[in-house]
Amino acid sequence: MKKRSILMLIALPVLLFSCVSSKKFKKSQTDYVLLQTKQTQLQGDINNCNDAKAELMRQKSSLENDNANLNTRITDLNKQIDFLKENNTTVLKQLQNLSVLSGSQAESIKKSLENIGAKDIFIQDLQSEMARKDSLNMALVMNLKGAIGNIEDEDINIKVDKGVVYIDISDKLLFKSGKYEITPQAKEVLGKVAAVLKNQPDIEFMVEGHTDNVAYSNGVLLDNWDLSVKRSTAVVRILQNQYGLDPKKMAAAGRGEYNPVADNSTAQGKAKNRRTRIVILPQLDQFFKLLEPKKS
Repeated sequence: MKKRSILMLIALPVLLFSCVSSKKFKKSQTDYVLLQTKQTQLQGDINNCNDAKAELMRQKSSLENDNANLNTRITDLNKQIDFLKENNTTVLKQLQNLSVLSGSQAESIKKSLENIGAKDIFIQDLQSEMARKDSLNMALVMNLKGAIGNIEDEDINIKVDKGVVYIDISDKLLFKSGKYEITPQAKEVLGKVAAVLKNQPDIEFMVEGHTDNVAYSNGVLLDNWDLSVKRSTAVVRILQNQYGLDPKKMAAAGRGEYNPVADNSTAQGKAKNRRTRIVILPQLDQFFKLLEPKKS
C-alpha cells in the first residue's frame, strides 16, 4: 500500500506536466493558424497593390506614348511653319525688289505671315493644355484608387482611355438583382468616390447605367432602358443628397443593354455588362477658348 502511494506521488507531476504541455501545444497550433491566415490576407493585399501599380504604369506608358506622338506632330507642324515663313519672306523681298507688288498685296502677304505666327502660338498653347490635362487625369485616377482601397478589380475599375477618366462599378456591388435601390455597401464606395470628386469643384461627370441583354420583366418598369436610367438616377441622388455634390455638375443617363463590354452569351460576360459607369467629362470649354479670336 505504501509503495502504491509513493508511485502515485511520482506519477502525478508527470500527468500534470503532460496536461499543461498539451494545452500549450493546442494554443500554439491556434496561433500558428491565425498567423497563416493573416499572412494570406497580407499577401492578397500585396498582390492587389502590385496589380494596381501595374495598371497605373500601363496607363502612364500609354499617356507618354500619346504625348510623344503629339510632340512629334507639333514638331512637324513647326517645321512646316518655319518653311512657310522663310519661303514667304523670300518671295516678298523678291517681289518688292522687282517693284511689281502693290501696297495692298504686300499688306495682304504681311497679314498672312502674322497669321502663321498666331497659329504657331496656338499650337504651343494646345500642347500645354494637353500636357496639363493628362497630368490632372493621372492625379485624379491615383486619388480615386487611393480613396477606394483594395476593392476587387472585378467590382470596381478606374482607368484613363483617350484622355477620359472612367469609373466602372459592378452591378452586384451597387444593386440587388433586378432592383435599383442602392445597397449599404455601395453607399460606402460612392462616399469615397464623392470625397475625391468634391475636392475638384470644376469637374463635371455623367453617371451611365448599363444592363445585360436579359429582358426586364418586373412590371413596374418597361424594359432594360428604364432599369438602366433608374439605376443611374439612384446613384446621382445619393451623390447629391447624401454626399453634397453639386447637381449642376452631374448628368444621369441609361444605355440599357446596347453598349456591352463583353459577350452576353456567358454568365461572366453578362456580369461585366451589368455595371454603372461614372464618366469624368472633358472640360471642352478650355479648348474652345483657344479657338476664340484674341481681343486686341
